[in-house]
Amino acid sequence: MPDCVSIDGHVDSPRRDVWRVLSSPDLYPRYFRGVGSCERSGPLAGRGARYRIRLNLCGAPVEHELRVLVSRKEEQLVLDSEGGTAGSVSLQLSDEGSGTRVKCLFFRPPGGGRTSAGSLKEWVLDGLARIGRHLADVPEKVPPPRPPTALQIANTLVAAGILSPARPDRVLRQLRAASRWGATLAGGYTAAARTAPKEVAIVDDHGQRWTFAELSQFADRFAGVLRRMGAGPEGKVALMARNSGELVLTLLACAKLGADAVLLNTGLAAQQVLEGVERHGAVIVVADPEFTPLLAGLPASTAWIGTDTIAALVERAPDVEIDPPEQPGRLVVLTSGTTGAPKGARRPTPKGLSAVVALLSRIPLRTSDRILIAAPLFHTWGLSALQVGMPLRATVVLQRRFDAEECLRAVSRHRCTAMFVVPVMLQRILALPPEVRERYDTSSLRVVVSSGSALPAALVTSFLEEFGDVLYNFYGSTEVSAAAIATPEDLRCSPATAGYPPLGSRVAVLGPSGEPLPPGEVGWIHVGNDLLFDGYTDGSGRPVRHGLMDTGDRGYLDADGRLFVSGRADDMIISGGENVFPRPVEEALARLPGVVDAAVVGVPDPEYGQRLVAYVVSDPRAGLTEDGVREYLKHRVARFAQPREVFFAADLPRTQTGKVLKRFLADDGWLAGQGIR
Repeated sequence: MPDCVSIDGHVDSPRRDVWRVLSSPDLYPRYFRGVGSCERSGPLAGRGARYRIRLNLCGAPVEHELRVLVSRKEEQLVLDSEGGTAGSVSLQLSDEGSGTRVKCLFFRPPGGGRTSAGSLKEWVLDGLARIGRHLADVPEKVPPPRPPTALQIANTLVAAGILSPARPDRVLRQLRAASRWGATLAGGYTAAARTAPKEVAIVDDHGQRWTFAELSQFADRFAGVLRRMGAGPEGKVALMARNSGELVLTLLACAKLGADAVLLNTGLAAQQVLEGVERHGAVIVVADPEFTPLLAGLPASTAWIGTDTIAALVERAPDVEIDPPEQPGRLVVLTSGTTGAPKGARRPTPKGLSAVVALLSRIPLRTSDRILIAAPLFHTWGLSALQVGMPLRATVVLQRRFDAEECLRAVSRHRCTAMFVVPVMLQRILALPPEVRERYDTSSLRVVVSSGSALPAALVTSFLEEFGDVLYNFYGSTEVSAAAIATPEDLRCSPATAGYPPLGSRVAVLGPSGEPLPPGEVGWIHVGNDLLFDGYTDGSGRPVRHGLMDTGDRGYLDADGRLFVSGRADDMIISGGENVFPRPVEEALARLPGVVDAAVVGVPDPEYGQRLVAYVVSDPRAGLTEDGVREYLKHRVARFAQPREVFFAADLPRTQTGKVLKRFLADDGWLAGQGIR
């Protein structure tokens, strides 16, 4: 490629509108393919502004430092890379008819000899066309339903080792069990008991170590016990327990009986527990002994079983033959309740292996993996890990409570190959002193899957650097199941991305009237697949448009089709007429040395309508101050997104799955406890 390449383009929009996009390099990932991310790293705008950009035009993504040499409003922008690693580009704008002529002049273009002048021209014109469609509000098309084909499903299952052409006898036994019990926990573990009876199914930190055959036999016995107590298609069972073999055993027994299992969050208060049991009509409560005080008000008609008594009950119970129920029982999972009271969400019984295939299409789990489930099983994410472990005949390693060092010790001791976590767990692992992390051999880990809340870009980068390309970001919810998955390759290109839809799912970003929005424009994220939930237990549901369910989040698609989540729709504020999301501010704070944790929320403001307030947990050794934090943010987030106040807290209120309870940040009791106000 020549050292200088000139490209003429046209955008059919006024010059001021085109300038508004092109003068903001942090928006380039939304319009130009191969630009994974572009973050402010210096003064906000104009000459001297600095950016950190990741380009993936030919091969692996490369990070470059850019600075603005010239910024003449609506006329010219000149960007230069530090050290000439990506050359320089001059963008000149002029009126052309009713639109804008854009002349691009590249000096030492990025990619060097690996990129031709023709391909560079095609790349620029494609990006300008995308900007034009965005500015003209050209409607996009909603992606049509694309159910996976039989060949795609078979290839995914073969790659994971679930289907083995070399062992047709195993496949036949597995298919017989699946056809008899359906795609439930009962079906999965019954099939595993027949195909791999002596392999270890469950290991927990109580010392339980059960094979698939033992787990299936014990589940039959416990199902007999529960049936005599009233559990069944008309008798629901509520569970309030931490991760353990007994919790899995109870879920499996309920599945064999066709009884609905209501998973109660272990962080609920006594009144919430009683309301949850009553609202869902549970006839039996299975709970850890530590939660006994919360169950004191149960009605006499509701039986209670302590998980510490299950082993004795199973030992005394006779062997029984449990026939498959006419209808499979449902799993009822409570929503996280980060912005309000938790609600029960009815999860549908998967149709075949659709849920497993969706996850395996983007995450390379294999049969006989050893999976550490650090996320709680009462949450959709932990439950998903258990469900995907069934057909894989995986050994599931459970921990009652998460502890960062104990987590690494378990990985090392059991040679875990995969781990399911929530972001705050990764944060706490990285917060361990290096010498502590180095005590444990974690080289067996091939896959670390995070979900449950937003995964900060700074955390992604740090974890990849420490543990290698093993991190996967799963974006979904109790209501829509799998929406998007980012692989390590995606995260290397763009650490903040939620990735691409897995097999069987489709994603669209819609406007307020349900119209599909062009790439780069923030709207409501909608998801379609076969696993959309059946509604909340109070009879309400979520809006559905074009066969796609509203997730309650807002975000956008970039030029490469990757999904980015801007934040919850109810997190957005309007400050001085500008739509503002807290997440970009939280992302910037996460990159500030000395910040251990941070959350940003909107509060009323008499002048601007609303304003942002930041709550920061800092390392005392860093000596951070409110003025210092605000000065740092001035160079990294837009003026209208600047927090007016920065408060330092000892800790942030979080759910059992690590989500920040933002409604507590405005609670007088919590504020007083933190010494704020």
